[in-house]
Amino acid sequence: MNNLSKLDVKIFADGADINAIKKLSENPLVKGFTTNPTLMRNAGVDNYEAFAKEVLEFIIDKPVSFEVFSDDIDSMERQALKIASWGENVNVKIPITNTKGESTVELVGSLSNAGVAVNVTAIMTLDQVHAIANVLNKGVFAIVSVFAGRIADTGIDPIPLMTKAAQILLDKPKADLLWASPRELLNIFHADECGCGIITVTPDLLSKLSGVGKNLEQFSLETVQMFYNDAAAAGYSINTDS
Repeated sequence: MNNLSKLDVKIFADGADINAIKKLSENPLVKGFTTNPTLMRNAGVDNYEAFAKEVLEFIIDKPVSFEVFSDDIDSMERQALKIASWGENVNVKIPITNTKGESTVELVGSLSNAGVAVNVTAIMTLDQVHAIANVLNKGVFAIVSVFAGRIADTGIDPIPLMTKAAQILLDKPKADLLWASPRELLNIFHADECGCGIITVTPDLLSKLSGVGKNLEQFSLETVQMFYNDAAAAGYSINTDS
């Protein structure tokens, strides 16, 4: 039976709704937080720095990732150093390339060697994992975010890739492999089996945690009851007399 308490993988909440983040910050299962400009825009955030600093007012003892949004490598570095200065628990998200496909590997190495806790994001290949592993400072915490869910969206099983990625990072003891963009709650257990240190989980998936370990016969009965109740509430009928 699946048991959340026996997992080694850490659950990080992924989102940008300030009220949801506050509520989840009190959940002992949630060990950290991540966000990105897309999530922030969708949540109606209009002031990036003000939002980040508000989050950091009540999350002081768990890692929080904030992403640079410049498309110029030099500007990315300046933004990264500024973001890192907001708190000791801040991880700076750096995309693996900019929109022109220019690699950020050298920048990641420079930041890591300067003591910045990076979160390298949008990774989807083992070559990218190798490149990042080669430049990370062994003594500085880092997150390597591989978008397993998006890989699965292409029809490729991400589990073998994530297992190999975890092996690549073995000689970087302070680097955590992160399973990004999960598609179902079962991915938490997949991530754990692959050797991932972290998985990001959206609030909708977090709401399903109560079902872990549930008796399947009882779940079956509840599903039948749901169908019956919804048909009755809708007033559906079939004339079986003719």
